[in-house]
Amino acid sequence: MAQQHLEPTDATAGVAADALAGYLRAQATEFLRALRQHRENGGAAAGGSEASVDAARALRRSARRISASLHTFRPLLDPDWSERIRPELAWLSGTLALEHAYEARLERLLLALHRLSGAMLPTQADLAAGSRAAGAAPGPQKAAPASAASGNPATPTPDRGNLTVGAAKAGALLDRQLTLARTRAHSTALQALGSSRFHAVADNIAVLASEVPLSATAEATPLHPLAAAAEDRLKDAVTALPLVTAGHPYNAEALIHGLSPDPSPHPQDAPWHQVRLLLRLHRYAREVLHNAEMDAEIVDVRLLAAGEALDRHRDASEAAAAAAQAARTPRIAPATAYALGVLHADQRHEVEAARFAFQQAWQKETVSTP
Repeated sequence: MAQQHLEPTDATAGVAADALAGYLRAQATEFLRALRQHRENGGAAAGGSEASVDAARALRRSARRISASLHTFRPLLDPDWSERIRPELAWLSGTLALEHAYEARLERLLLALHRLSGAMLPTQADLAAGSRAAGAAPGPQKAAPASAASGNPATPTPDRGNLTVGAAKAGALLDRQLTLARTRAHSTALQALGSSRFHAVADNIAVLASEVPLSATAEATPLHPLAAAAEDRLKDAVTALPLVTAGHPYNAEALIHGLSPDPSPHPQDAPWHQVRLLLRLHRYAREVLHNAEMDAEIVDVRLLAAGEALDRHRDASEAAAAAAQAARTPRIAPATAYALGVLHADQRHEVEAARFAFQQAWQKETVSTP
């Protein structure tokens, strides 16, 4: 069922501009508080403490909300300032997200290997030993099991014996590749947080916490039409999705393309990733509107469920790509390649399941809870 626009209230445009400014100041304050906590809790240490990880997450969260608000409500903001700071916030949020993304991807893939093979999860020592063996294993590269590429509409049934043999080395190979990527992402984040570019962003956010650069026409510009436009963009993007395909539990075309030697991103995934971003913009616009209406935040459980499904879609899509990339490693053993192929197929099935879950959530009636 199509989502209804949020109805405007009696608030004047001037009050709305004040509310937007208040929302941005609050998010800027959260950013500065998270930055202080990140520094106080050893953010520079490898891996960081739990408090440091939470602070980095809070930094990303506030940066995303500020950037999204600058995008959705840009007619109310000074255009030169807004266009200058918004790309910088996107850079910062993306840079800080990479380390956690690699860590979560590795955990997801190792758990899937364990589930598929029935083997015990390897220890860190086992992974280190397996990494050396996987790098030197002879034999031709094998992208995936034939059963996975056949287009069989049922979930491929792996050969448990071969899968168990290859799972340990596949896990070791993934651990080596993704841990290296995570280490590089950690170093990149540290460099970013110590750079003049970041200090310029932090300075701008510090100014934003006390003074929001509004445009000359801000007092006469209401928020609701801009929020409605963000909602319309989301609805148009959802309408363009192949929801008929998503209504089936299996999409053979999506699986077969992912098994091809082409390392480019999966073409079916991009529109879903775009919907995820538009859904986030819509959710943040709702937060600003509730701020304008002096209302308690209303949680739309429909949007929440749809967003969670799209997050799972993104995670499974990127995990499948990591498995496919690992399977392209030169001179890996056939059993290792077989395990990676089964793992890839499993994650592409997770992609399809997430699309189905999104379809089910999106077509439900909107239900809100305070």
